[in-house]
Amino acid sequence: MKIVAPNYYKEFSCIASACRHSCCIGWEIDIDSDTYRYYGSIDGDFGKRLKECTAVDDGQPHFVLDKNERCPFLNSNGLCDIITECGEESLCDICADHPRFRNFFSDRTEIGLGLCCEAAAKLILGFDRPFRLEVIEDDGEQVELYEDEITFAKDFENAISVAQDKSKCFSDRCEKILKMFSASLPDYSPLEWADFYSSLERLDSEWDKCLVYLGSCQQLVTDSVDEQTAENLLCYFLFRHMASALDDGDVASKVGFAVLSCKVILTLAQLIGVEEAARMYSSEIEYSDENIGEILKLF
Repeated sequence: MKIVAPNYYKEFSCIASACRHSCCIGWEIDIDSDTYRYYGSIDGDFGKRLKECTAVDDGQPHFVLDKNERCPFLNSNGLCDIITECGEESLCDICADHPRFRNFFSDRTEIGLGLCCEAAAKLILGFDRPFRLEVIEDDGEQVELYEDEITFAKDFENAISVAQDKSKCFSDRCEKILKMFSASLPDYSPLEWADFYSSLERLDSEWDKCLVYLGSCQQLVTDSVDEQTAENLLCYFLFRHMASALDDGDVASKVGFAVLSCKVILTLAQLIGVEEAARMYSSEIEYSDENIGEILKLF
């Protein structure tokens, strides 16, 4: 079994207290069962604090956020008290793993970084080399792929090839990818897109301001940033979401979602910059299965 990741993956590191949008604020933080048992075994004042600041609802342990939706262990310096008291290895799985995501295949696990993290967004969008997947771990085991996985691998390779075809402008690349998979975007105006996104679950009031701006635009754009940044964005969405077509056979909707997401983000980049637009879009959309489901229905 192999572990495969984008060629920028190993360059990622958490920026901790320098982060302006901490993942320790505003997110529900569940605790895996092994870590919860470990926290229960810690003695002394910090052990008491751990017990007081965790709860179990419907069988799921979690941290009890404060009135400002901050994790109770995020201190005033923007650092984690659990790490300073017990070491980084004491983090629960979700904290240790964020912002990573995974796609699973018979012969490999693909691991990537989510744009909801500002450090990941900066790395992914600013990467100056073509997107490639590379093996970062390999135990040598040979596993035969299923037929649909072989077909998917060809589809993904072709999609990435078009996304990186610098002989075409970025908008033409998007249109060619849509056509390759018989996908098309709904014929919505920016105002209609703003209304649609407003109908979805929302987390941050700043997102509402972005949607107001979106609704005021004449059209969705693809040329608000340099083409390498736009290319990086499209490759990210194809990598993260195309693989879910193995569950339902619907590649077209995943490709449509990728192109739509790029167009909305690049349009919002005119207002708040591409890194912040990508981070906010990812937080609001990618981390809500319900929101993604509603968008996929459009295709």
